[in-house]
Amino acid sequence: MIEIRFHGRGGQGTVVASKVLADALAKEGNFVQAYPEFGVERRGAPVFSFIRIDNKTIYDKSRIYTPNHVVVVDPTLVEAIDVTEGLKDGGVIIINSEKDPASFKFPAKFKVATINATGIAVAHKLGTLASPIVNTAIVGAVVKILDLTRLEPLLQAIKEGVPIRPEDNMAAAKEAYEHAEKAV
Repeated sequence: MIEIRFHGRGGQGTVVASKVLADALAKEGNFVQAYPEFGVERRGAPVFSFIRIDNKTIYDKSRIYTPNHVVVVDPTLVEAIDVTEGLKDGGVIIINSEKDPASFKFPAKFKVATINATGIAVAHKLGTLASPIVNTAIVGAVVKILDLTRLEPLLQAIKEGVPIRPEDNMAAAKEAYEHAEKAV
């Protein structure tokens, strides 16, 4: 079983990102769960979202405490909270950032990958300049970096699951997928 924890802020599409990813993985015959955890529900508040992936039925419905990988949708959370809490050794931390992965100082037992999902979202006019919606771009990178599925099921899941500007969201996911590089 693969368990992934997403860290984001309300309004960035963190919950939708995990749902779209789950839908794409289900299209490939995987068993998946995707669910959020909120604090105070407001734009800008920290949000967690979780996804479990397996090739057999998943019975565990609890929160994910020891994820295999972590996705950080809002890079300011790297300094605000311990995004590595419970992360298994060898886990990949994927961060929405234009910075080089080596600029993040995480323990050597983790791998880091970055993708400028914000820049991609802005280029595709997803959200506003002040509040870009980065969910589909980050998921495009996650799929490639973690080698979870092919691009086609992800694009189909976006087309079916993102009601606002699905073509632009698909283009953002594809661009992120094409620019994503393996974690170091």
